[in-house]
Amino acid sequence: MKRFAAILALSAVALIPTETFAQPEDISRLVELMARVGSASSPEFSPDGKQIAFQATLSGLPQVWIMPVAGGFPRLVTPFEEPVGGFAWSPDGDWLAVSVAPGGGLNSQVYLIRPDGTGARRITDGGKENNWLGGWLEDGSGVTIASNRRTPESMDVWILDPNGKPRLVASNKGIGTLSDTTRDSRGGLLNRMVSRGSNDLYYVSLESGAEILLTPHQGPGEFDGEFAPDGKTVYLLSNLDRDRAAFGMVSITEKGAGPIRVLAARDDAELDSFRVNRQGTMAALLWNVEGRHELSLFDLSTARVKSTPKLPAELAGGLEFSPDGKLVAFSATGAASPTDIWLLDIESGKSRQLTFSPHAGIDLGKLVKPEVVRYVAHDGLSLSGWLYHAPGVTGPGPVVINFHGGPEGQERPSFNSTYQALLAKGISVFGTNVRGSSGFGKSFVNLDNGALRVNSVRDIKATADHLIASGIAQKGKIGIMGGSYGGYMVMAGLAEYPELFAAGANLFGVVNFETFFKHTEPWMAAISTVEYGDPATEAAMLRDLSPIHKVNRVIAPTIVLHGANDTNVPVVEAEQVVESLRSRNVPVEYVLFPDEGHGWRKTTNRIRSTVEIVNWFEKHLK
Repeated sequence: MKRFAAILALSAVALIPTETFAQPEDISRLVELMARVGSASSPEFSPDGKQIAFQATLSGLPQVWIMPVAGGFPRLVTPFEEPVGGFAWSPDGDWLAVSVAPGGGLNSQVYLIRPDGTGARRITDGGKENNWLGGWLEDGSGVTIASNRRTPESMDVWILDPNGKPRLVASNKGIGTLSDTTRDSRGGLLNRMVSRGSNDLYYVSLESGAEILLTPHQGPGEFDGEFAPDGKTVYLLSNLDRDRAAFGMVSITEKGAGPIRVLAARDDAELDSFRVNRQGTMAALLWNVEGRHELSLFDLSTARVKSTPKLPAELAGGLEFSPDGKLVAFSATGAASPTDIWLLDIESGKSRQLTFSPHAGIDLGKLVKPEVVRYVAHDGLSLSGWLYHAPGVTGPGPVVINFHGGPEGQERPSFNSTYQALLAKGISVFGTNVRGSSGFGKSFVNLDNGALRVNSVRDIKATADHLIASGIAQKGKIGIMGGSYGGYMVMAGLAEYPELFAAGANLFGVVNFETFFKHTEPWMAAISTVEYGDPATEAAMLRDLSPIHKVNRVIAPTIVLHGANDTNVPVVEAEQVVESLRSRNVPVEYVLFPDEGHGWRKTTNRIRSTVEIVNWFEKHLK
């Protein structure tokens, strides 16, 4: 069960100590070590509950590994030279369906491979189609995917049999996926995106294609779900008629769907994700509390919280019950904790670490942890972010402000090598959540839609002004950094407030909405018109909001990093910036990764990115 934000946004990576290394060349070596820190995530139990598969970077890029639940040495399953994006274990345990991304791009292909790493074969057609892996049908007769094989404008839902024969289940305008299927393999839970920030769930017959709308609503609304064992009840993540997402349920009858009933809600947090055990007796709820996670185990028979186990780090994800319902597997990470797989014993409430991602040469105890900082925007709106103080720096000093992607992403205290490398160089980092960020309710995340985006850009200045006024940042030594939509904010900040920033780092950012809508994936364009604006009817507004038309005001040295295979934000966005800055002799560096798409998946590229960005800011801020 995955929310659409995971598809649309990307986050950064890992990092270090400072006392151990004194010489500049040692610090540079340490930056490389930080970017090599491994990760393990997305756990999934084998059907017999004895093994667990997960995605890890132990080989230098994301691949599937398997190890015993009791513990032991992990074994590599996938022998691919391209990154693995997801996987699903067949009901009989004989196969893994695996999504592989050529060149790191979005044109993923689906393979079947045995758990011992043999017998790999592709079951999608190849080529440039986008194929997103879902899960197996309970009877093992096929796997579900979302694909634009029918038309580039739509991610439709298909079922592929083990030989790759496709069957269309549901056509969509934009994006549609299957969140779950019933035990009898006759029904599916169709998650259809209306626009970014608004989707609907449908019960869909996998035999006839007939649909029943489960979440009728007006305006923004986000939903995700999972079937109860009987297939007649759907448990939900829902923000219907409320600002913060809650846990609920809806019943399906022959006459249609009943009303959504809220089972668990919090005024101080919203539900990020959940998982129901196979027995249908318990749900694991993951709450987003101002960016940190809290876990609660919810008894479905009494509709009450049973326990609130303590998480081993600030963030968790990939909740997965064991087949017998006695364990919950999850990944955990934090500012000073690499991403690893943990197992929670429900009866005892204790967690044990299953994987131990390598972090050679790095003392995790000396990594910098952030603190929450709250401030107000120009119009009085409350904003917040995470401040990482550079060790040994007292009083105002150099600071890099980072803007997350999305734009409906969220800055969180996650393991980030670039942050920690900057800190080792004596540069503090502030990761901000300006208006439009998720995690703070439905109203807040929609405050930057369309023409309101100008207020989000004004939040850039409010952020820098607060850091200066509070004695954290030294005027004239502030940098700005961000990836994807965060790259848009970088270029908007450099153009709107040219005297405010001393340097910028634009990672695969949008700079021109006209060229973005023209060259991005058609399904991405279809779901982005509410968030950004409709190029057919609001071209003038989109032009005014595009930093490229004010790039002649940029005076700060800027580094631009982009993947050549990026179809989300095509490389033409980077080329426009570089060409303009070079024509005016503004210092600019262009780093193009020929074997990456929207973000960096390969260890060698993450190392280069971290080193280039850190050296850039050290040169221009210190």
